[in-house]
Amino acid sequence: MNQETAQNQYQYVGRKLPYPQMMNPQEIPSTSKIIQAVQKNKTTYQCFRCGNRDQNYFYRTFCAKCSSMCTYCRKCIVMGKMTTCTRLIVNELDMKKEDKRGGLEWEGKLSPQQKEASLKVMEAVKGHTDLLLWAVCGAGKTEMLFEAIDVALKEGKFVCIATPRVDVLIELTKRIQMAFPNTSIATLYGGSEDKWDGQRITISTVHQLMNFRYTFHLLIIDEVDAFPYNIEEHLHWVADEARTKIGSTIQLTATPSTKQQHLALHQKIECVMVPARYHRQPLPVPDFQWIGNWRKTIQKNNKLPTPLMKWLQRILKGNSSIFLFIPTIDISSAVEEAVKKLTVKTSSVHSQDPLRHEKVSAFRKGDVSVLITTTILERGVTIKNSQIAVLGSDEEIFTESALVQISGRAGRHIDYPSGEIMFFHNGISEEMVRAKKQILQMNQIGFEKGWLDKK
Repeated sequence: MNQETAQNQYQYVGRKLPYPQMMNPQEIPSTSKIIQAVQKNKTTYQCFRCGNRDQNYFYRTFCAKCSSMCTYCRKCIVMGKMTTCTRLIVNELDMKKEDKRGGLEWEGKLSPQQKEASLKVMEAVKGHTDLLLWAVCGAGKTEMLFEAIDVALKEGKFVCIATPRVDVLIELTKRIQMAFPNTSIATLYGGSEDKWDGQRITISTVHQLMNFRYTFHLLIIDEVDAFPYNIEEHLHWVADEARTKIGSTIQLTATPSTKQQHLALHQKIECVMVPARYHRQPLPVPDFQWIGNWRKTIQKNNKLPTPLMKWLQRILKGNSSIFLFIPTIDISSAVEEAVKKLTVKTSSVHSQDPLRHEKVSAFRKGDVSVLITTTILERGVTIKNSQIAVLGSDEEIFTESALVQISGRAGRHIDYPSGEIMFFHNGISEEMVRAKKQILQMNQIGFEKGWLDKK
């Protein structure tokens, strides 16, 4: 094998790539095989890139490549068309372990509770077992992973941290780069400039895992309760494919599903729970405030409901930053105009806003006092001294998980360990009740374990 072919083998081993567009047949590693991308089993189809089995996402049409009728997968079509005539080069063996060295250069210090969780994660990595890390918002989940990642690197393992949202991924990349400054890191998401070429640490969206097979010995899935991972079952198949046969999958969440909570609390799955933040203060608990038909008030009168307006006025006097969560994009402009009557230092963001990163940055700097946002900022954004309001907290978009995550934006910093959380509603929902109950439960467990300072 010549040098160029050897380089291609190293580059492509562990990947799932279309054939023959991506490489010559002569360069296919002996550890790989060629399979049909979309396969039919009796009467149903499955895509072997994204794992999709939902027949509603398969469509049959004339194919110009093979000059016949082909079935293709619409689930992952944004990443390139997968048809019954497309072939995938698929690695069949675990990635080879090389470069056995760590790289952790983090000077921070873990609390006793964080250290206990960190040791559990390290045990899972060394023992090739799976683990659920259930830690409250602001507990420092990322920092609890550092030592385990370092252990994996010293054992020659490849590490991947997968997260559902690009906004969270960008924040996470910065923190990992600071902790592992001399370790090769690939950051993968739609539109990113990075390409995977054997980097020791990969930080990616869950969808990017479709490109890998038996590659990562340590797979960390952040926010397993978040969309799309909590909804799209085919992504679970994708994650299983991306991890080596012998390895560890660590799932992270502050808001596990009802099923996961039950299994964890009854010790039916391997779980380490961190019910307290590092500053040993209890989680702020939300209060409920009825405001009636607030949409009518805002849209017809161009003003905020009186209880919300008075709350904002009081908080603004204290010079705190305010997250104002709203249920839908269509009301963002109207709410922003109404809030600007109280302070011009107001801005709004949502998933379709091309300037959302700049606006969040201005919020961090204090140039914006009130940030009106959809649930896009329910996770991954930490502001030193912030208070929280949820407008229309009884609407369907605000699930138990979302409301717990939103509440977790308050009281995260050691200098500001408390904070106000107000759920403004037109009727108390079950999700609101469950969210408050979960927060109270975590505080109770924290006190019982002695992880929270006594009141």
